[in-house]
Amino acid sequence: MGVNLLSVKPKPIVDSSMSLVDKVELNLRKYFVEANLQAGDPIPKEAELAEAMGVSRTALREALSRLKTLGLIESKRNRGIILTQPDILGSFERVLNPMLLDSTTLQDIFELRLVLEMGIADLLYIRKTSANLQKLEELVMREENTLDRFLKNRFDAEFHAMLYEISGNQTILRFQKMLYPIFNFVHSGQIIGKTEVKNAVTHRHLLTELKEGTPSSFRDKMSIHLKVYFDNVDE
Repeated sequence: MGVNLLSVKPKPIVDSSMSLVDKVELNLRKYFVEANLQAGDPIPKEAELAEAMGVSRTALREALSRLKTLGLIESKRNRGIILTQPDILGSFERVLNPMLLDSTTLQDIFELRLVLEMGIADLLYIRKTSANLQKLEELVMREENTLDRFLKNRFDAEFHAMLYEISGNQTILRFQKMLYPIFNFVHSGQIIGKTEVKNAVTHRHLLTELKEGTPSSFRDKMSIHLKVYFDNVDE
């Protein structure tokens, strides 16, 4: 534990520009930092927190409930409420449903996907192996050997998912899985490019570049590969 819990107390509520529960939540966040609490440390009892901030236990409990939803705290048997290692993607994952998001948000999220795929090139060259390059080869061959539009879209998504996996970054990989419904929206025509791309770069070209090229040349190829989508980005 960082410090004695009683040596640092949450400040009383004085700001009147927010709702009471919002202010309590903000005060609790500040208190966790000022008290130097770490993941696994217990926080003071509800009565002590409520008294220190001069608020009712009802308002305090609602603020604590919000923090639990965000994954910042949790209740432990025989220990009370403790600080946790926050799940930075947890809340985002709960709402990332294309049916719940407007077109502008969908477009923003898809653009984020484009930026990610341009940015992981260096990780791919550091962490690629003969085994995962072979998996990409098999995916490309399956895509090339089918005329079925549904299967081509599926192999397209699997190819890009494999790139995230090769990156070895678990947060990026999880984020890609969360974005999968957005990919489906792309293929269903909800987000489409404005123009056809001349001299388009295929997955075969990308794979060859990954085997024989450099991070810089791969990024160039990926830029052309994704151009049909970048052309749809509003200026």
